[in-house]
Amino acid sequence: MNESVGIVEPKKLTLQGKLDLECGQSLTDIEIVYETYGNLNQDSSNAILICHALSGNHHAAGIYEGEKRPGWWDSLIGPGKAIDTNKFYVVCPNNIGGCHGSLGPSSINKETGDYFGPDFPIITVKDWVRSQSLLSDSLGIEKWHAVVGGSLGGMQALEWSRLFPDKIKKAGIIAAAPKLSAQNIAFNEVARQAILNDPDFAAGRYLDTGQSPKQGLKLARMVGHITYLSEEAMKSKFGRDLKEEKLNFVYDAEFEIESYLRYQGDVFSENFDANTYLLMTKLLDYFDPADDHQGDLAKAFEAIEAQLLVVSFTTDWRFAPERSREIVNALIAAKKRVSYLEIDSPHGHDSFLFADEDYTKGLSSFLEN
Repeated sequence: MNESVGIVEPKKLTLQGKLDLECGQSLTDIEIVYETYGNLNQDSSNAILICHALSGNHHAAGIYEGEKRPGWWDSLIGPGKAIDTNKFYVVCPNNIGGCHGSLGPSSINKETGDYFGPDFPIITVKDWVRSQSLLSDSLGIEKWHAVVGGSLGGMQALEWSRLFPDKIKKAGIIAAAPKLSAQNIAFNEVARQAILNDPDFAAGRYLDTGQSPKQGLKLARMVGHITYLSEEAMKSKFGRDLKEEKLNFVYDAEFEIESYLRYQGDVFSENFDANTYLLMTKLLDYFDPADDHQGDLAKAFEAIEAQLLVVSFTTDWRFAPERSREIVNALIAAKKRVSYLEIDSPHGHDSFLFADEDYTKGLSSFLEN
C-alpha cells in the first residue's frame, strides 16, 4: 500500500543574486518557501522539481502538524507513488509572486517599508523558471532528473526544457497548452474584472486598509472552478440535486452545485491574495514560447535536449487534448524525444490531480526508465 510522506515542514531561503525580469524590472533578496520529500543521493542526480499551477503552492505532499488535509499532489508524491520518494528527492517551491511565503505582492518592499501590493512587477513563466534555476543553484542541484507539473506547472516544465537544456534530463508536461486560447484569456479577464471592481480592492492597496476584496476573489474563483470540472463530473457529483426537496423561488443557493461553488469561493477568498490572483492569470495569458520565433513552435523547441512526456485528459476542455498534441507535433517536427499519453478521465482539467492508474503508471515509467 502506498503511504504518505508524513508530517512535513516548509523551508525558506533567500536566493543569491539579482533576477532580471522580462518586464524590464529586477528583484533582489528573493525569499522562496519550498518543501522537500525523500533524500538527495550522493551525486545529486535523483532530484525532481515540482512546478505548481495557478492557485497552488509549495505544499504538494504530506501533512502539517495538527492538520489533516494533505498537499495538493499527495496522491502522486510519496513512497511507492508515481513520483516515488523512496527513489527521488522531490522539491516544490512556492513561486515568486505567490502568497504563501515567497516574495510576492503581500510581501514588504524593503525599499519603501510598505506592502508591494499592485507595485509588484508583472512576471512571466520565463521569470519563474529563472528563479527556480537560482533555487537549484542554492540547493546544489546541477541537473534535475526531471521537472514535472500540471496545467501552468506543465508550462513551466516545458520552459525549463527550452531555457536550461543542460540542467534538465526529463520534463513531464501534464494538462498544459502551448499558449492560451482566446476563450481561456476571456475567462481570466472576467475573473480579473470581478476582483478589480470589488469596492474593497482599493486600487490594490487593500492590505493597507485592513480589508480584502473577498467578494471579487470569490467570484473569480467560482468562474475558474467551473472551467476545471467537466460536464460529466458536475453531472455525476451534483446533477440538478436540490439542497431541499422543493424549489423556494428565491435567489439563494437552491441547487447543490450553487452551494458547492459558493463554498469553494468562500474558502479560497480567505486563503489567497487578490493581487497574486491578478498576477497569476496575467502570467498565464502571456505564455507563448513561439512568440520569439514568428509563431513557429518547432523552432522554439530547437534547444531542447531533455526527454519529454506530454499527458492530456479526454474531458479537459480548458486545455483539451488537441492543445497537448500541438506541443507533441511541434516536438516531433523539431526531432525531439517525446512520448504522449491521452488518459480517459471524467474529472476535466482537474484530472491531473487524481491518481488514475494509467496516468500514474505512465508517469512512473517515464521517471524511472
